[in-house]
Amino acid sequence: MEAVQSWVSDHKLTSIGGIWATAIGASLAYTRKRTPLKPSLRLIHARMHAQAITLAVLSGAAAYHYYEKSGTKQGQNADSSAKIHHPGA
Repeated sequence: MEAVQSWVSDHKLTSIGGIWATAIGASLAYTRKRTPLKPSLRLIHARMHAQAITLAVLSGAAAYHYYEKSGTKQGQNADSSAKIHHPGA
């Protein structure tokens, strides 16, 4: 799991592009089997689904990044306050 996180961290745009392309393909495959739409409408719907999934992934990544940074900052604050020496105490 750590190797995957490391790779995604190093290749953010590739990861997002891969998710987007996978969502397009999955949506096209799903609509081909389920609904009798024209190909142009299928493509429009697939793009909308891929955009929604990409926004959800980006929102999740932003939340993860925020909480990871705030957790690191709190840990550093606790470490620095523990090292402070109070003379006369």
